[in-house]
Amino acid sequence: MAITGTFRASKRVPILQVAKAAIATIAAWLIAGWLIPGPLPVFAAIAALLVVQPSVNQSFGKAIERSIGVILGVVIATGISLVFGQSSWIILVAIVIAMLVAWALKMTPGTSNQVAISAMLVLALGASSPEYALDRVLETLIGAAIGIVVNALVVPPVALAPARRDLALLGGELAASLDRLASALETPQSSAGLQQLMLEARLMRPMRDAADASIADGEESLTLNPRRSAHRTELTELRTLLDRLSPIVTQVIGMTRAFFDHYDAALAAEPTVVAIAEQLRRAAHDVRLAVHLADVDPEPMTSALPALTSPLVVSPPKSEHWILIGSLMEDLRRIRAELVEE
Repeated sequence: MAITGTFRASKRVPILQVAKAAIATIAAWLIAGWLIPGPLPVFAAIAALLVVQPSVNQSFGKAIERSIGVILGVVIATGISLVFGQSSWIILVAIVIAMLVAWALKMTPGTSNQVAISAMLVLALGASSPEYALDRVLETLIGAAIGIVVNALVVPPVALAPARRDLALLGGELAASLDRLASALETPQSSAGLQQLMLEARLMRPMRDAADASIADGEESLTLNPRRSAHRTELTELRTLLDRLSPIVTQVIGMTRAFFDHYDAALAAEPTVVAIAEQLRRAAHDVRLAVHLADVDPEPMTSALPALTSPLVVSPPKSEHWILIGSLMEDLRRIRAELVEE
């Protein structure tokens, strides 16, 4: 399992991206070979293949990385061959020098590798004249440009599905956590039950981070994307919903922690605690409603009306539970403020 994990991904690349990479590579080979007669247009094909990325913005960045790496590598190889001639050991020297130059210029690992690979290819293919070097640079620019154009025009990718999925999972788990806490307030809990309640609440943090990362990927996929105007509003709504849910996640984890720290069996008999449990269920309904109205979760709702209609007002508790009840009330107030957008 550990060995296969080093070269196999958890899921396949979309077949559309494979098709676009193939189209870009073939087009770059044919166009570069027609515009620049001579050696096989290997540089153009490699550039087009590498530039087709999951988003147009990433394609643009990869094109810059590839072009700079090729230009620097070709210049280094040409200079070394003009000074020392051509032999097998010159190729090794060129690779080392290219790596050192890239290190001195603080280039990224991808660009550094590209410098060394380009220098090696130029010398290995057996040509080192300035004209040959210029042709390889132009060939690379042609391949990179074709890769960007193909990725931008042939169904440019928009990463909204993962954002909707992760946000729906977060909303469902948040509502479930509110329901679980409400039930725990009303019934006696064992030590194991309290531990499980706390663990399940804490699991919302990585889910929130996953939703945030997915939305960020969606925002990145719209950069330089011709289809961005059709999806920008939807992505903005997803970000707005996450901004509403994130503080509630924090409040629910805090409420669960307070319940865990201050729990005793007499809590279930406290009238105020019963009222708080009812408000938590109403909050869970409103979380599901918010997720449903944002078209993140298409599941039908039992009620399309918000359940949190007014703040809960209670009299001071007569027991020793006033610290816990006060903490729960304050967190509940903050949850209500987020849900009714006060």
